[in-house]
Amino acid sequence: MTGSTKTPRETPRERYRQQVREEVKEKAWQQIAGSGASALSLNAIAKQMGMSGPALYRYFANRDELITELIRDAYRSLADAFLAVPDAGAGADAGEGRPALPELARVLRRWALADPHRYFLVYGTPVPGYHAPQDITGIASEMMSVLLDACAAAGPEPATAADAHAFEEHLADHRDWAEGHPDAAPAALRLAMTFWSRLHGALSLELAGHFAGMGLDPALLFQAEVDALTAR
Repeated sequence: MTGSTKTPRETPRERYRQQVREEVKEKAWQQIAGSGASALSLNAIAKQMGMSGPALYRYFANRDELITELIRDAYRSLADAFLAVPDAGAGADAGEGRPALPELARVLRRWALADPHRYFLVYGTPVPGYHAPQDITGIASEMMSVLLDACAAAGPEPATAADAHAFEEHLADHRDWAEGHPDAAPAALRLAMTFWSRLHGALSLELAGHFAGMGLDPALLFQAEVDALTAR
């Protein structure tokens, strides 16, 4: 007779606790949208929910714990979106089992435009006095791992004199951020870092409204950056 493993059922108290935590997070996002993350206040959220401050602290110990939960949710949603990108397939310009850079770029932009406040919480100005725990870095590294796979699959750039470049030499000795890819070529590391920084630069300017009044299409600018980065 074989035994069976049962998943413990969530108790009513646990369900209620999770429901309250989700409502707190929803109110927190509303606060962030109105006043920014630096103005986040658990006491203000408690008042909105008809609770006392001490009662709310049973669900989140302090502001930093709440911010951590919001950041963790944001990173997790983007990491899951990256991990869901279909493999590019085998071919001369694509590695089997690896996503294509243009599709990762499209996923990144869709995610950013869907919720600019969420985007700025993780990629905008750091919240004063807040320090993210190590597990947040672990989620971020999942995204970088997917990106590095795609960069390795993209193949080498056409060599130019300018590419015998100091930054690649620097990356060869500064690759802790590329954990899990010890054999990645410096050119792939440079492409990943360039992809990440240039696309986030374009997105940050767009979402902050810095292209307003310039008469250009931010979507076309973003696509031009992707085309330049993926030309091989």
